Amino acid sequence: MRMIALPLLLTCTIACGLSGFALANPPSAGALQTLDQQAGKLGRVHSVVVAYEGAIIHELHQGGPGPATPANIKSLSKTVLAAITGAAIENGIIDSTEQPLAELLGQLPNGVDPRVNDITVAHLLALQAGLERTSGSNYGAWVTSNNWVNDALTRPFVDVPGGRMLYSTGTSHLLSAALTQASGETTHALAQRLLGKPLDIVIPAWPQDPQGIYFGGNDMQLSPRALIAIGELYRNDGMAGDRRVLPEGWVEASWTPRGQSPWTGDGYGYGWFITTLAQEPVMYGRGYGGQALYVIPEREMTLVITSDPTPPSPGGQFQRQLNQLVVGLLSNDQ
Repeated sequence: MRMIALPLLLTCTIACGLSGFALANPPSAGALQTLDQQAGKLGRVHSVVVAYEGAIIHELHQGGPGPATPANIKSLSKTVLAAITGAAIENGIIDSTEQPLAELLGQLPNGVDPRVNDITVAHLLALQAGLERTSGSNYGAWVTSNNWVNDALTRPFVDVPGGRMLYSTGTSHLLSAALTQASGETTHALAQRLLGKPLDIVIPAWPQDPQGIYFGGNDMQLSPRALIAIGELYRNDGMAGDRRVLPEGWVEASWTPRGQSPWTGDGYGYGWFITTLAQEPVMYGRGYGGQALYVIPEREMTLVITSDPTPPSPGGQFQRQLNQLVVGLLSNDQ
């Protein structure tokens, strides 16, 4: 078991200001041993990292990149992109979540549906743009198109903006394009300046589209320890030490369900799924193949799991198995 201090992370005695006074104890040695045993049965899992009150108290590495090495976090990138967006609002690059996408982009493709003008930053964060999904069976055609932004924007509407959650990486990519256009910087530069620097973490470059816009919502490279720092930023209500990185109220807004996953029934806010595990409120981000970031505010805990990201994906069943690792940890800790 290793204790690793996370720089600039302030331990809060009130769980994010959202759940009242925290009275949690750290996970017991037995609970952590059981976690390792159960994770060991999941050969696809590479690393498990557990933090309590802002310090990493346990790490398991059983394959692939280690806890300090950047790994492809797949669609867990959507959670990180939401944090970049919040930091951009805090820094005045975006006015608010109610700002229209069209206003930020400045120019729309010819023949676009007028309803695109109704899409806001909030709709993009919550995957409620209303446009046909680019994920699933549409993903290949989208990423091989010569203009990802135009392709996503000109897809037919299958719901109204603000309607049901439609899981679509194209929607997240529109957010990356909006950040790029509004700031005059790349999304990677914003990530480094607005998140990497205050959290003292490394955010390497990741793939770009044909126009040079960094992939919004997929294929970011972050180490498990860096992901812990991002989870702790949310657990501490957007504060890194005495520095406010995310706007006041951002965490509460992000962890308020605005839609619902059609696969799990879990709520979805701004880049985060909202659920209950072992009778505890748990917020999590997830990515293809078993990448996951969990924040359990009432236990003052953050947990990261990285796994083999190569196809084929083990799918929703594997995510449920990861959830059970968290359930086991929380249950054994009681």
